[in-house]
Amino acid sequence: MKENLQIVCPHCDAVNRVPAARIGQGAKCGRCKRLLFAGEPVELTRANFHKHAELTDVPVVVDFWAPWCGPCRMMAPVFAQAARRLEPRARLAKVNTEVEQELAATYAIRSIPTLVILKNGREAVRQSGAMQLNDLVNWVQAQL
Repeated sequence: MKENLQIVCPHCDAVNRVPAARIGQGAKCGRCKRLLFAGEPVELTRANFHKHAELTDVPVVVDFWAPWCGPCRMMAPVFAQAARRLEPRARLAKVNTEVEQELAATYAIRSIPTLVILKNGREAVRQSGAMQLNDLVNWVQAQL
């Protein structure tokens, strides 16, 4: 494992260098002073997606969803709970495919919800369909 990890702030998108040994000890952003891992999914847009996906040294679990999708709405609180359980080993993020159609097309999202795990900016694995909390956490942990 690296001695220092790059973590993109979920609040201001600043890139922070954090000692790997201290990643789970309430690390804060050098710019905005907020927690780098707040236990909630980050909303990603075309403007900040690539920064989070490519510059964050922990895997990024992206939930591609839409507001009109019933299974997506049912899975939203589960995904938020998973963020509290999986951070700081992974960053959980959401992309609204209705607003960010270009990102959905880039990742060839055909059905929603679709979860994509990115490592170093590259897709490692994906899973379509809503998941229960334990299934989601176990699936992500198996990929770490």
